[in-house]
Amino acid sequence: MPGSPDSTVESGGNAAEELVAERRGRLHPAVARTREAVRSALSDLPAGTTVLVACSGGTDSLALAAAVAFEAPKLGLQAGAVIVDHGLQADSARTAEIAAEQCRGLGLDPVQVSAVEVGSEGGPEGAARAARYDALRAAADEFGADVVLLAHTRDDQAETVLLGLGRGSGARSLAGMAAVAGLLRRPFLEVPRATTAAACIASGLRPWHDPHNDDPSYTRVRVRHEVLPVLEEALGPGVVEALARTAGLLRADADALDMLAADLAETAVRRTDDEVHCDVGMLADEPAALRTRVLRQAALEAGSRATDLSAGHVAAVDALITDWRGQRWIDLPQGVRAVRRGGFIILGPNVTG
Repeated sequence: MPGSPDSTVESGGNAAEELVAERRGRLHPAVARTREAVRSALSDLPAGTTVLVACSGGTDSLALAAAVAFEAPKLGLQAGAVIVDHGLQADSARTAEIAAEQCRGLGLDPVQVSAVEVGSEGGPEGAARAARYDALRAAADEFGADVVLLAHTRDDQAETVLLGLGRGSGARSLAGMAAVAGLLRRPFLEVPRATTAAACIASGLRPWHDPHNDDPSYTRVRVRHEVLPVLEEALGPGVVEALARTAGLLRADADALDMLAADLAETAVRRTDDEVHCDVGMLADEPAALRTRVLRQAALEAGSRATDLSAGHVAAVDALITDWRGQRWIDLPQGVRAVRRGGFIILGPNVTG
């Protein structure tokens, strides 16, 4: 039965047969699109580079694993996979091992299952994500991989933008996920979810369906199954594409502002072992878009986590500059405190008023 963890997974033919089919023009368009996306994402890497696919065995990551298994050898790359077992379901270990078997069947090597313990900070989704990314970075270190590939699609990008809108986030959050972010690369950000599903069917692959993807207790699931369909009905087709396109435009703007803010921070911010000092005089006359970026980065360097630091927190710190009325201090996540003293905004875990 397709989608069942107990299903036998077929690879859909070996690479030589698929290459012949491609040359004869018989390659399924969805398979071709996933391969093209992977080829583009990896084309700048030197031969001999090791890349790892983060594969859950779900539709998107399995389509990514198959495309990488085909394209990486042609580019002279070593391609493996990491399957993170979050331990959140009774049969999670078996599901993870089946995903690993599928990756080995595709020709990926090395393939590793990494079991993690999910904490509670940041809510269920945030805690699972933090544990997953830690495991992926650890696997990259272990295998000497320079790149970890994630299977986020255009639909995931649209959902991310809507989630940012719902939180009242700034341009950086609305810019969605980056195609390249340090170790991480996302080849499928312009590929629809329907394409990855079609690629799996065309290749004879049988993805695992995560029941969490249908659980309405998760905000992202409600956005996917309730909000986006309503928007499509009210505004017409193309909402997902438009949201993803908006993310790309905002990312370009946010990148430019971040660079300007980094330049400003070089002169306006001073760091000690446990405190960050921001010069009020240097920041006061700067545009809010730059000033708040400097203050947000200062709060992060002082110990607040990005997932917990809200736009409201940053605005409150900014008010110590723009609306100074003798406020005592501002409490920020992770026990960080911001106080105005002697012409500086001072941020740190041990700051007193």
